[in-house]
Amino acid sequence: MAVKASDRVKFYKNKNGATVGSCDRKVFEVDGLYFKDIDGSGEFKDFDDWRNSPVQRAQSYVNVLSTDEKIGLLFASDWRMGLDQEDKSKLDESGVLDEGELVNAKTIFGIQNLPSTSVAIKEWFARHLIFRKNPSPNDLVDWVNQLNAKAEECEHFVPVEIISNSRNENGETIFGMNDATGVFATWPGTLGIAAIARGEGLGVIEEFGNTIRKEWDATGIKKGYMYMADVLTDPRWQRSYGTFGEDPKLIKDIFEKLVPLVQGSDKGVTADGVAMTVKHFPGGGARENGFDPHYKAGQWNVYATENSLRDYHLPAFESAIAKNVSSIMPYYAKPASDKSASQKDLNGNDIEMKPLGFAYNDYFIKKLLKEQLGFRGYINSDTGIVHNMCWGVETLDTAERIAFAINNGEVDLISGLFDLKETKEAIERASNDYYESHDIPAGFKKADITLSEAALDKAITRTLTEMFALGIFDNPYRDPKAAKDIINDKKDREVSELAHRKSVVLLKNDGTLPLKKGVKVYIECFNKNAEQAKERTEKLRKRFCDRLNIVEEFEDADIAILLVNPTSGEYFSATKGYLELDICEGKTVCNVSEEGLPLDETHEETTVANANRIKVISDTIHRNGGKVVGNINISLPWLLGDFEPYVDALCAGFDTYDEAVLDVISGEFSPVAKLPLTLPRGDEVIAVNKDGVCVSPNDVPGYDKDKYMPESMKDENGRAYAYRDSAGNYYELGFGLSL
Repeated sequence: MAVKASDRVKFYKNKNGATVGSCDRKVFEVDGLYFKDIDGSGEFKDFDDWRNSPVQRAQSYVNVLSTDEKIGLLFASDWRMGLDQEDKSKLDESGVLDEGELVNAKTIFGIQNLPSTSVAIKEWFARHLIFRKNPSPNDLVDWVNQLNAKAEECEHFVPVEIISNSRNENGETIFGMNDATGVFATWPGTLGIAAIARGEGLGVIEEFGNTIRKEWDATGIKKGYMYMADVLTDPRWQRSYGTFGEDPKLIKDIFEKLVPLVQGSDKGVTADGVAMTVKHFPGGGARENGFDPHYKAGQWNVYATENSLRDYHLPAFESAIAKNVSSIMPYYAKPASDKSASQKDLNGNDIEMKPLGFAYNDYFIKKLLKEQLGFRGYINSDTGIVHNMCWGVETLDTAERIAFAINNGEVDLISGLFDLKETKEAIERASNDYYESHDIPAGFKKADITLSEAALDKAITRTLTEMFALGIFDNPYRDPKAAKDIINDKKDREVSELAHRKSVVLLKNDGTLPLKKGVKVYIECFNKNAEQAKERTEKLRKRFCDRLNIVEEFEDADIAILLVNPTSGEYFSATKGYLELDICEGKTVCNVSEEGLPLDETHEETTVANANRIKVISDTIHRNGGKVVGNINISLPWLLGDFEPYVDALCAGFDTYDEAVLDVISGEFSPVAKLPLTLPRGDEVIAVNKDGVCVSPNDVPGYDKDKYMPESMKDENGRAYAYRDSAGNYYELGFGLSL
């Protein structure tokens, strides 16, 4: 077996300059300094010189690359590790890369035939690879190093840029959101981080950002599809849990601090930084009744409230842009003119609501994002815009969509499949006779839907600039042992574990908490999956048996602790009805049409298996003179009417470790966090009429919805939207008790 790249890479350290790393590439010594022969010419050129600016190097190097090489650089797509494969005969000589072929490889975005890794790197010139696995730090570094050693075998060297969605938060691993969890230092979900920030300030963001930068850079993952600057305004949006909540000001402050921490400076990415792709411009939270644009019913961004786009959804992007975020990802959706109230841009002019997905929308990208907000980075599309989620350009074929995205939306990196053939076709159609025998789709011009070399160069120059700035042209290699040490840093682990305790919000307490010593305690967990709930329950009982007087039957307990983790809906397919937010089992709800309108037909929804058992346990405990303590995991703004009344004390976590919740309940830690969102009162405040209009506006955060609620729904305090508990407290933005 050949020696792995990790074991043969040579490093050349320049005093007060870049470190150069190479396996097979020639290294120049000029002026007593080391430089890599990037284009393989054997001649020292301006793009080899790390003393030149990244943009200068990119502008020069793009002229060296062939059209086919540049087409390969236009796409970002998933790739696989060799270490994952059961058939070891299909590995490369190092045992690290997968050299097998995948025929008719099916993804949610389409079917594609995928070659060996060597062919992808050397013939397809694929360089932006999305990584979704969760290996050990050593294996991850070996893989990244081997990919770059393979890239060095090409005539023109371009490093492999590894991209990932977030990896530093706890929670369910979901495609396109959390790619992995548990290997890197693991924090609570982003809602939990926002809860800490509301409770005790932005110090948590500094700790969080520093950890991300160190760990990702150490393993060679140099670009993150993160974080979501979206403001949570419709509670039924499946992706709510990936936001920092509903407060535009807090989210703006978080991004102002987070972007330079992760990227390495407030002037942009650095060689020890990680490029951020902030998403989803111009804000994905303005969902029509929660429907996500992964499916037809969610294809519109609806701004029913005057100036809601400017007031609520844009501020966080402003701060990310001011701190020179490297790239921005537009959402799949398109703006709904006929369903929206007047929206003004930053200059006070009416916003043009072209019915084009935001990655294709020249007004939102060129006018609003670049001209008015001053964005200087590049546009990275969301995954699948030229296939399944091509809202507004359905009449175009794949080649035309690629060209239109680059021309009209100025997209520089297209995430999805490797559509190399179709891109070549888009270039050829600019000069051949294709449109003499084919109609140009109505509403488009030939120049819109064909691709010029100049437009391609413009896009590739922008992404090359990021790669030069990240230092991976000079040194894409990392040390596996150093990565392992950084990932296992005890201090970072302690900080992230403390964040779990800090993220717990105390919502209700009649004096039951903290628990008194010696009381008999019954613990039971509730999930949508009953088997998962059983496993959680057994784990917690075992974990706390030395600290609490645990009993096996709730009838024998003085205190029952019920930890509820609901789940609703499916991420990549529409539910039959609106996303269910109730704590329920077998609840009868209406179906919806493909357009998202309520139907007379019904179906049943379950968010928590054995949900009816909560009341049974509560009634028994209370009859025996005991107390009930509850915890709700807030991944969505759940309706608590079928849970809160049955408990005497209530906590909330946000993909928070169960052990951290019990530390608060048992009195080991005093809560500091505050709610980063508002929990709705009940189904009545998110009801949708026959025309598809919600009684509370989809585009307004929970804390401001009362301004638009019917007077007949308001209580004696003029409040309608927020949940009010039996103690009279409203579970709204910023609420939280102390012990």
